[in-house]
Order: sequence, then C-alpha cells, then structure tokens
Amino acid sequence: MLLNEENIDRKRSKRNRFFEDISIGSFLAYRQVIRSNKATTALIIFVMTLTFLNLVVVSGILVGLIQGSINTVKDAYISDISVTVLNNKTNIENSPQIIKTIKAIPWVDSMTARYITGGKIEANYKTKIKVTDITDEVSTSIAGIDPTDEENVTKISRFLIDGEYFGPNDSDKIIIGSMLLKKYFPVESPGFATLSDAKVGDKVRITINGNTREMTIKGILKTKVDEVSRRVFIPEAEFRVLAGKTDYNVNEIAIKVKPNINPELVRDAIKMTGADKYAKIQTFDEAKPKFLNDLIDTFALLGNVVGSIGLVVASITIFIVIYINAITRRKFIGILKGIGIEGSAIKTAYVMQAIFYAIVGTIIGCLILFFILKPYFDANPIDFPFSDGILVATTSGVMIRVALLLIATIIAGYIPARIVVKQNTLDAILGR
Repeated sequence: MLLNEENIDRKRSKRNRFFEDISIGSFLAYRQVIRSNKATTALIIFVMTLTFLNLVVVSGILVGLIQGSINTVKDAYISDISVTVLNNKTNIENSPQIIKTIKAIPWVDSMTARYITGGKIEANYKTKIKVTDITDEVSTSIAGIDPTDEENVTKISRFLIDGEYFGPNDSDKIIIGSMLLKKYFPVESPGFATLSDAKVGDKVRITINGNTREMTIKGILKTKVDEVSRRVFIPEAEFRVLAGKTDYNVNEIAIKVKPNINPELVRDAIKMTGADKYAKIQTFDEAKPKFLNDLIDTFALLGNVVGSIGLVVASITIFIVIYINAITRRKFIGILKGIGIEGSAIKTAYVMQAIFYAIVGTIIGCLILFFILKPYFDANPIDFPFSDGILVATTSGVMIRVALLLIATIIAGYIPARIVVKQNTLDAILGR
C-alpha cells in the first residue's frame, strides 16, 4: 500500500515538474526572444523560411514536371475515362450500342469516338520530276473524328499553332500533328520520318488501305503528347469513305465526366451494361502509362534528397545560434541555476526558442507557397519539352515536411543547451 502511494507521489511530482519546466521555460524563451537582436532573429527566421521552401518547392517542382505531363495526357488525349480495343481485337465491337449507352448516362459531360488506322501521307508528288526521285512521305497513324465531339472533350483547337480547325462543312481537309513536319520536329532519324516541305494550304495525298485521296492541310497542331502530335486528323465521314469502312466500330472512345463526379462511378455504370465484353474500360488513373507513376516516385525521391541537405544546413544553423547564445549567457544560466531554477527548465527555454524560429519560418513559408508560388506556377507553367511543369504541394505533404523541420529544430536546439547547462554552476557564474 505504501509502495503504491510512493509511486503515485513520484508520478505526480514528475508531472508537476514537467509543467513547471514548460511554464518557466516558456517565460525564459519569451524573454530571450524579446531581448535578442532583431536583425539576428529576422535572419534566423529567414533561414528557416528558405529551408522550408527548399523542402517543399524543390520536390514539388520535380514532381510537378511529371504531373504536368500526366495532366496534358489527360486533357489532350485520354480524358476521364478511356474505352479502347481489347487485346485480341482490331476495333471495339458493338461500338454504336456502346456509344448510345455512354450518351445516355447522366454523369457524362461529353465523349468523342475515334477511328484509328495506319496510313501514308505524301507531300511532293506534284513536284517530282523523275520516278526515281525520293518521295516526301511519312507513314503514320490517321484518326477519323467528329470535329465537334473532339473539341468538346479535348479542346483540340487550342493546340493549333498554324491554320484553322475544322469547319462544319469541311471536306477533303486534314489537320496534321507537328511531329510529322520537319519544320517543327527537325529530327533526322529513320524512326521519326517527317515531311520536309509541307505547310498550311498545301495539298497532300493520303493513302489508307490502298485508297488514295488528295486533301488540303487546314491546320497544324502541337501538343506535348506524342500520340496526338504524330497523328493526321480527318473528319470521320471522309475517313470512312477513304478507309472503305463499312461498319461503325471505332478504335478509341474518350469520355469526359461532369464536374465533381467520380469517374469510377461512370466506369462501373458502363461495365454494368456488358460493354466490357467488347472493350477495355478504364479510368484515366488506370489507363495512364505506369512509367509516369514510376517517374513521379523517382523525382519525389530526388527532391527529398536535395531538401534533406537544406534541412541539415538549417539544423546546423540553429545549433550554432543556440550554442553561441547559450555560451554568451553562461553567467546568466549559472545565476538561474544558483537561485534554484532546474536545468531542465533552462534547456526547455532554448528548445522553445528554436521551435519559435521554426514555427514562424514555416508559417511565412506556407503563406509564400500557397498564396504566391503555387498560384504563379498554376498560371505560368514551366515550359519543358514534354510537359507544362507545375508546382505540386499537397496539404499532407507540407505537414510532413513541417514535422520534419520541427523535429530537426528541436534536436538542434536541445543539444547545445544541454552542453552549456551541464557545466558547473559556480564556474558558469564566475565565467571560468
């Protein structure tokens, strides 16, 4: 019974001492910050702010480089839901019924169906003098689209860098991807053949399944999605005639869902009709290339490594500042210990001082991040060759980095304070 009471008293005493250390340490830390040099305090907070931004922004831009590419693939090609050909088929069988089903789903905003086939585009057939002259031609993917549907889903006209988009009554007109033209894609490689002399207004010959027709280039589009930039687009009515296609079975369907609707809900609704027997139905997250996710993980790791270096530098800075501060106040620390202030309370004061620097620095950093940097990069993406880079900064990711910075700061503030406080009280008072 007596042992239990002694244990209870001991625990109560430790708890009381802990709260006393917090109370006294808070008061001492407040006095130290108030009486410290304002320029030095501002400099330390500035370093903490830069450290926080280094932790978040570097990895955010590296991840945003790939995220920008993912966003472009979604906006310009796949959209929210992708319906594609099964592995053992050449087209989506029962396409008309599937399209009718998709249009009847109330959560669908718009959709576009594409006919895709291989073909050839030839540019210099009128200027060839001899049969032996090299033909300016390219074998590529040719897409038959409904211009209105495609515009509703991908806003494809915004990618035009020359010419115009299809009109309602266009016939014998094509839009060609920039990667098929040497002017915009000057790469000399057998695997990336380009037309050396073709521009808007020129007539070219399109050959599909042995059928050839002369058509006019109406527009040139450039995206950062290779599948789009290496295609030739033709209105579906012209495509069906040229390809000799007698059925209405398409090869791709891109579906855009209404705002705030979960794409998985629409995907499941389509599957419930039995459409998955004829096609592969996937949300964008399922359809996007796996290597993009792998790249995000890799770039995030690189960003964390670079940010960790900044974290170490900040920790060393805090260590030096607290140590110098404690050394210059050895006599004051000795007096505090001499009048009965516990060493643990003094160490708490310096740790809380370090925490103050970290918290103020991260608050300023968060304001800069979410109200200046992120809006700026969203409005002005970094123009990389294969993506429009943005700054990726999630609340959970930022909180993790704030926690890391606080932990590093607590350690960096505690160690020098402990070193100085452990010194002999009389030596500290006498400055020995």
